[in-house]
Amino acid sequence: MKRIESPQNSLVKYWKKLATTRKERDRSGEFLIEGFHLVEEAIKNDSEILNLMVREDVEIPASWNIDHIFVVEVTTQVANEFAETEHSQGIFAHVKQPTVTEEEQNKWTKLLLVDAVQDPGNVGTMIRTADAAGIDAVILGKGSADPYNPKTVRSTQGSIFHIPVVRGELSDWIDSLKEKSIPVYGTALENAVLYNQVKKEGKFALVMGNEGSGINAQLLTKTDANVIIPIKGKAESLNVAVATGIVLYYFATGEN
Repeated sequence: MKRIESPQNSLVKYWKKLATTRKERDRSGEFLIEGFHLVEEAIKNDSEILNLMVREDVEIPASWNIDHIFVVEVTTQVANEFAETEHSQGIFAHVKQPTVTEEEQNKWTKLLLVDAVQDPGNVGTMIRTADAAGIDAVILGKGSADPYNPKTVRSTQGSIFHIPVVRGELSDWIDSLKEKSIPVYGTALENAVLYNQVKKEGKFALVMGNEGSGINAQLLTKTDANVIIPIKGKAESLNVAVATGIVLYYFATGEN
């Protein structure tokens, strides 16, 4: 086990960059996670963990299989350099972002497409919801929050390690899905039908849009149908992550 005591250590500075800057995460293809639950999920799902960092006053659970993982003990001062939570549990992991092959992508028949949803908490919750609903993958379009932002990762509650999350051009994805006869549904206020009036086919892609402006108009012209959730009370609208859960579960339950 290695021990680091200085905040000026080059590895510590790098971990801080991973925790605080998207540019560094994108450049390196790596990210940082914090807390017992997330680290345990990464271990259980055989994620590529480059370093497991543990604060000097914290014990690693005996049940964790970490024989193949390099462990670094750090002082409290060092841990505070890259800790993102106010009351840190003192355990972290430096993880490689997962990659997905084209062959794997070709097998996906149930997808969530996210158009410019900017709030990391909402994006993380949408990933978690897609995981819970048995969706094959989440595609994040331009303008969406970084899936490896610490707040996004925390909001997934570990689902970031269970379900593929890729970034791409949604217009191209929609074209490709339609070529495979996978119906694509958008959510809109106009020219839309009630979500539960659409015939389910067992395979689908659902597009959810920006919290304020909704889905890009050009994407809506490409969908097979656009759906709406009825508002029965006085609320002006639903939170995008809540709306995702309602519609996603409807389509994910299989054919009519």
